[in-house]
Amino acid sequence: MRFSFTSEQNAFRQELRDFLATELEGERPLDSFDQAFSKKLAKKGWIGLAWPKEYGGHGLGAIEQMIYTEEMILHEAPRGFHFTAERQVGPSLIRHGTEEQKRQWLTDIMQADVSFALGLSEPEAGSDLAAVKTRAVRDGDDYVVNGQKIWTSGAHQADHIWLVVRTDPDAPKHRGISCLMADLKAPGVTVRPLHDMTYGHHFNEVFFEDVRVPVDRRVGEENMGWYILAEHLDFERSGIERLVDLERLFRRVMDEGRRRAKEGTLDPAVRSKLAELCIEVEVGRLMCYRVAWLQSVGRVPNYEASMAKVYGTEWSQRMTAAAMNLLGMNGAAMKEGTIGDSVRHGYLNAVSRTIAGGTSEIQRNIMATRGLGLPRS
Repeated sequence: MRFSFTSEQNAFRQELRDFLATELEGERPLDSFDQAFSKKLAKKGWIGLAWPKEYGGHGLGAIEQMIYTEEMILHEAPRGFHFTAERQVGPSLIRHGTEEQKRQWLTDIMQADVSFALGLSEPEAGSDLAAVKTRAVRDGDDYVVNGQKIWTSGAHQADHIWLVVRTDPDAPKHRGISCLMADLKAPGVTVRPLHDMTYGHHFNEVFFEDVRVPVDRRVGEENMGWYILAEHLDFERSGIERLVDLERLFRRVMDEGRRRAKEGTLDPAVRSKLAELCIEVEVGRLMCYRVAWLQSVGRVPNYEASMAKVYGTEWSQRMTAAAMNLLGMNGAAMKEGTIGDSVRHGYLNAVSRTIAGGTSEIQRNIMATRGLGLPRS
């Protein structure tokens, strides 16, 4: 692994920064799900920039993809419209889709014409996704889908949903699973909002009642979806966003800490913790860079992705807890635009970070069995 970027990669990062400084100058868009902004990225060729050229991508590497994602997050660019499709759906289609699916869907994603939500978790199938019960029954050229998904981010805004269903109820639970791309506007689909503890609405529960999904929207072989899903989750866990989502807030916290240090009012214990967190965020960044490097040399990170995911999400909890200690009662403020409001929001959201995308316990099992070769308990 090289511990520096090439001159071309540094130039690409600067190009991104210049573009974002211009496009996001002044008031930032309040809606992270902004198709118009995604269209601007598409015009630059930056959606799917690491995808193969034969499907319209630029054929750049995983390192460039990571740089792009890092800068988008650090500049708080509204990437919600295309992000899930680019991060997970597209790579899964490249590896497992038919040529017809690749030609159609990859083009639509890169042009920011379609958006996706992920239909994975169910009320009785969270970390154990192999326990899904949403049923898809073949009926001619369609599947008829019945069931429920929960904690479905963005389903109230997205066009389609990457849907994990059970197509063979008699098979062992890790078999008999298939992956479909369903239309969220199709008859029989009902999306209901779920509000989190910060009063935000990005989660939903989605109900399917006799929803028809064409067979040609199945990705991969029937009943072999678990193997696609496992890789699909690695794409989710390996991204640098798990770490840098809160780095912008951390910079504000550090500025507040420096101000208090100059005044002589900074608690020495908090000061020490902030110093630790500064070191930790750089360690976590190198872990994410390593994952991107592994992808750049043709390897599929598995336990390495889990390591980065655990480290980044647990760092976010340590960081927001330290920020609350720094601010004291002001850390619970709800006055919009204040650092207290941002810290409160980050602190409450950090609770879910070690759950979403697979709990820390699941990740540690992966690290133990696939990384260290330990036997299953």
